[in-house]
Amino acid sequence: MIRLTLCLCLLWVSFSVKLPTEQIQTFVIPHSHMDVGWVYTVEESMHAYAGSVYSTVVEELSRARNRKFIAVEQEFFRLWWGAVASQWHKEQVRQLLQEGRLEFIIGGQVMHDEAVTDIDDAILQLTEGHGFLYETFGIRPRFSWHVDPFGSSATTPVLFALAGFDAHLISRIDYDIKDDMQKNKKLQFVWRGSPSLGKAHEIFTHTMDQYSYCTPSFLPFSNRSGFYWNGVAVFPDPPKDGQYPNMSLPVTKDTVEAYAQTMVTNIKQRAQWFRTSHVLWPWGCDKQFYNASVQFTNMDILMNYINNHSEEFGVTVQYATLKDYFKAIHQSDLSWQVRGSHDFLPYSTESFQAWTGFYASRNVLKGVARRASSLLHAAESLFVQYRVRYPDGSVQKELALDKLKALRWAVSEVQHHDAITGTESPKVADMYMEHLTQGMMGVQELLSAMFNLHQESDISTAGYRSNPDNTEPSQDLEQHIIVYNPLAWNTTTYINISVKFPVALVFDDDGLAVPAQIQSSATSTDYDLFIVVDLGGLQYRKYRIQFPQSKCNKASSCGLTHVARVVTFNRRSVSKWKKTGRMLLPVLNECYTLLFDEETNLLHSITDRLDKKTVRVRQDFWEYEANGDVHTGPISDNYIFTANGFATPAYKSVAMEIIPGKIITEIRQYFYREESDSNYTYSVVTRVPVGFKDKLLCQRLDQSYWVGPLMVNREAVLRTTTSLRNNRTVYTDDNGYQMMKRRYKQYVNNTVSRNYYPMVRGAYIEDDSSRLILLSERAHGVASLHQGQIEVMLHRRLWNNQEWNRGYNLTLNDSSVVQPILWMMLGSPASVASLFQQGALCLQHRPVIFPIDKPQKPQSGRGRWSRPPVPPVILPQNLHMQLLSIPGWNYLPEHTEHLQNLNSGGGKGFKADFNRVLLRIAHLYEEGEDPVLSKPMTINLKEVMQGIGEVETVQERSLTGTWDISELQRWSWKTESSKKAGGNTFSCRV
Repeated sequence: MIRLTLCLCLLWVSFSVKLPTEQIQTFVIPHSHMDVGWVYTVEESMHAYAGSVYSTVVEELSRARNRKFIAVEQEFFRLWWGAVASQWHKEQVRQLLQEGRLEFIIGGQVMHDEAVTDIDDAILQLTEGHGFLYETFGIRPRFSWHVDPFGSSATTPVLFALAGFDAHLISRIDYDIKDDMQKNKKLQFVWRGSPSLGKAHEIFTHTMDQYSYCTPSFLPFSNRSGFYWNGVAVFPDPPKDGQYPNMSLPVTKDTVEAYAQTMVTNIKQRAQWFRTSHVLWPWGCDKQFYNASVQFTNMDILMNYINNHSEEFGVTVQYATLKDYFKAIHQSDLSWQVRGSHDFLPYSTESFQAWTGFYASRNVLKGVARRASSLLHAAESLFVQYRVRYPDGSVQKELALDKLKALRWAVSEVQHHDAITGTESPKVADMYMEHLTQGMMGVQELLSAMFNLHQESDISTAGYRSNPDNTEPSQDLEQHIIVYNPLAWNTTTYINISVKFPVALVFDDDGLAVPAQIQSSATSTDYDLFIVVDLGGLQYRKYRIQFPQSKCNKASSCGLTHVARVVTFNRRSVSKWKKTGRMLLPVLNECYTLLFDEETNLLHSITDRLDKKTVRVRQDFWEYEANGDVHTGPISDNYIFTANGFATPAYKSVAMEIIPGKIITEIRQYFYREESDSNYTYSVVTRVPVGFKDKLLCQRLDQSYWVGPLMVNREAVLRTTTSLRNNRTVYTDDNGYQMMKRRYKQYVNNTVSRNYYPMVRGAYIEDDSSRLILLSERAHGVASLHQGQIEVMLHRRLWNNQEWNRGYNLTLNDSSVVQPILWMMLGSPASVASLFQQGALCLQHRPVIFPIDKPQKPQSGRGRWSRPPVPPVILPQNLHMQLLSIPGWNYLPEHTEHLQNLNSGGGKGFKADFNRVLLRIAHLYEEGEDPVLSKPMTINLKEVMQGIGEVETVQERSLTGTWDISELQRWSWKTESSKKAGGNTFSCRV
C-alpha cells in the first residue's frame, strides 16, 4: 500500500567530527552521462558516440581486471545490445556483471526528471528498465545516480526504496543549501521521504559536492581540459582519424607528477566536506568514454603513480563501482542525520538563475506525454480483460504486446530530465513527439481490433437484440461510440464529442435514451455534443448517436437532448471599466453560485452553496516580459525563469458568451491583447455541471484554456485572485504523490522566480474557512506571490542572444497555441480535502472515447448491441488501481530458477508469459489528511477482481516487480533519530 504523507519540518542534528588523519581512500567511478535526447536525437547520439561507449568500455574492462564502469540509463544500452553488440561483447558483459566490474545504476529506461514527472510515469520507466535487466541478466539495481535532474523530489527516494535500493545519490540542489551542507559536512543523510511509510522505506542519500558528476577539468599546467583524454564528442560523424577536439594532454613521465598533484589536491578538498575518509571521485561527464582505450590507458598510469606515492600524498585511488563506495560508507558504522519529507525544489545555481522556467516549457509536449500515459493506462487494463475473456481471440497477443511495449518505451523515454522538462532542442522535441504519436497510433489500432472483436463476440454470447417491432429502420444517420472507464470506481459523468450536425439523439447499449446537450463549438464550425454516461469501474459501454434529419431542428429539445443556445455579451474595454460589481449575472448549479460581472466580463465571486460561504474570485491572464539580451541583465530560457519586473495584464478587452444548459452551463471568455484585435490571444471556457448529485462532479468547474500565439519573450500566467487570507502560502503536489507546503520566501534578488514550484496534478491555497483547488492534466509552474492569489504559468515563448543557448538551439521560440485544462474546486478545507486525490485522477484518466464508425445510414436488419453482464471492478474511494497490466515478462517468477535458466542458456528462447498480471494498488491519502480516508484499507482481491477473472495465485513483489518481497533485504542505516514506520506497497500476480 502506498501511503501519501505530508511533513513540514526538517530535522537537523548538529555534530562535530575531526578531519580524518588516516589515508584518504578514493573511489574513482568511471561513467558517461548520456542524455536520451537534449540537443541531439537518440539516433544521432548512437551514431556519434553512444554506441562506441559500450563497445569500447566492454573491450577495455576485459583487458585489465582492476578496471570498472557504471552504466546508468538503459535506453542507449538496450539499443546497443539489440543492434550493435557482437556475441563476444554480450558474453563479456555477462562476465563483467558476474565479477562486479560493470554495474548498472538506477536501471530505469532514463534518468527521469523529478519536478514535472507524474509518479505513475516515473514508476513506468523504472519498471521498463528493471524488467529488461532482470530478464536479460538476472540482476536488480540497488543504487541510484540521479545526478542531473534539476532539483530533487521527496518522492524519488521513496520510489527507489520501494524498488529495493540500498542508497540514493543526488546532485543538483539549491546552491546556497549545498554550500551550507558542504561547510557543515551534511551532504550525506538518511532521507525519509514519506512520513507515513517512515523508517521502513527510508534511504541513505549522498549529495554530490560542488563539482557534481563531472571530473574537475581545470589543469594549472595546461590550456586543455584535464582527465578527458578522448576529448569532446563530434556530431554528426565521428572523425575518421580519431582526433577529437580538446583531448587532454597524455599522461607521460613529464606530466604525471603535475596530473597527480592536481588530482590529489581535488581529492583532499572533497574529503573536507564529508565525515569519512572515503571520497567518491566521479571520472567522466557528458558524452565521455566513446574511446575507452585512451581513457583507461592514461588513467592507469596516473593511478599507479599516486598509489606508488601514497605515503607522500596521503591518498590511495582505485577504480570502483557505486556499490564499492556505498559499501565502505555503510561499514563505517556512523549514525546519520534524518531528513524528513521536504524536497530540494526549486533549484537555483545562483541568485538570478532559478531553474523554475522548465515547469512550463513546451506545454504542448507536456500535454501529449500525459495523454499518452493515460491512453497506455487504459489500454493495459483493457488488454488484460481481453486476454481473460477471449484467450483464443483473433487479436494476436504477441502483436498486441509489441504495440503496448512501443508506447511504454515512448512514455518512458519522454520522462528524461531533458525531455518532459521542455529543455531540449526543437528537433529533439519533435523526436519525442513522433515517438509518442506513433506509439499512441499503434495502441489505438490495438483498441480498435479488441473492440471490434468484443462486438462480434458479445453479439453471440450476450445477446444481440434485433428490431423488436419489425418496423422499418430509421433513415436518419447514426454513429456508434464505445466509452471506457479506466478507473476502478463507478462513475457518472459527462463526455464531449464533436459532431457535424446541430441535433442528435443518444441511446445506450440497452436501447434507452440518454440525457445529452448539443451546442455550437467555441473553436470550430462543428457542434459539441455532451452525453451523460454511467460507467462501472473498468467497464465500457456502447452508445448510438442518431442525427435526425427532419425533426427537432428548431426545438429547444429533441427527446432527452437539450439544444443549448449561445447568449452573447458586449465586449468590454479595460480602459472603460468604471465601477464594477454593479451588474452581476448568476450561474448556478447544486453546489455553487458563480457571479460574472457584466461590466468587465470577468468572474466576480463564487458562493459555496453547501457551506453558504462566498469568496471573491477573479481570473485573468498576465504576462512577464523576459529580457533577451545577456548584456543588459539576467535572461529567461528553457530552464530558467527570471522575472524582469512584475507581471502586467495581457489583455485590453474581454468578450463573453454564456450557454445555459441542462447538463452543463458554459461560460466563454475571450481576452484580446489590443482593443482593435479581431482574434483573441487568450480564452477560458468554464463548464459548470448541472443536475448531478455526485459530489465530485458537482463541485468541479471544468476550465479549458487557449493561450497563444505569444509575442516573443513573454511568459504567460493565469492569475486567480481571491479574498482568501492564505499568507502567500501555496500547497503543491510532489509528482502527484504527496502535498508540500510552500511558504512564500523573500530573497535579496529574484524573489518572484524562486517562489515558483512545480504543479504536476494540482495545487491549492486556503485559509481557515475555505480552500481553492486547481487540478491539472499536465505540469505547470505555480506560485502565490500576493495575498489570496495563485498564479499558474501556462506558456512561454523566449529568445535570447546567449551564445550557449543559440549554439544548441535552446532559446525556446515556441510559437504554438497551448490548450491545457484545469479543474477548479472551492469549499471548506474539510469538505474538499477528500476530493483532491480522486479528482486529480478523474481528470488524468477521463473516460476513453472510441468512435466505431462515422455517421452513416443504419444497416438493414441490424439489431441492438447489449453489453455482457460483467461485474464492475470497484475499489474503495481511498484506493486507486495504479496499474493492471500484462508486462510480458519472459523470466521465471522464482529467482533461483530464473538464474539457472539464464546460466544454462535457456533464457534465449523463453517466451513472454501472458498469464502473469502486474497489479499495483495505491493508497491515496496522507496520514492525517482525512479522518476516514487516511485509514489503512483491507480488500479481498478475489472479490475485487471477479469482474475480470478468477484469481489463482498472488505473489507480493517489489515496486518494479523484480523482487519477491519476502526475499528483499535492504541495508539498514544507523540514524540519530527514529520515527514510527508504517505501510507498504505491493504488486501481485493474478
